[in-house]
Amino acid sequence: MTEPNRRENIREELERADRSLEAANILYDHTYYNEAVSRLYYHLLYLLRALLLTKGLEPRSHEGASRLFALHFVKSGAFPAESSHSISKFMKFREEADYNPSYMFTSEDYQSLRQEAESLADKVRAFLLQEGYQRT
Repeated sequence: MTEPNRRENIREELERADRSLEAANILYDHTYYNEAVSRLYYHLLYLLRALLLTKGLEPRSHEGASRLFALHFVKSGAFPAESSHSISKFMKFREEADYNPSYMFTSEDYQSLRQEAESLADKVRAFLLQEGYQRT
């Protein structure tokens, strides 16, 4: 992958992340809490994909993105271990929200998860900026 392609792919993943967060907030406003939680996960997934692209890594699955993040960013100390735990938690909650009809998230659940997602998102964006990958 050429550097211009890498930068374009990162930009596209960041746009997808922004759209997912916007969708999550719209769904929340309409009391679709499970769907909003699911979109929060995708917000983080797209940010992770942007982060992984900085190292030329292109995961083939959700699990792959999580594992590559842990291996290349948490193990190296660039991100705290809690970041990896958060990703795993969001992945589990996304699966519950999407596939378990008896699992119901509340407004309070969403607000707490959004705060956690935004904290991790801020760290990812700061890292990208530090590495010279800012949005154009």
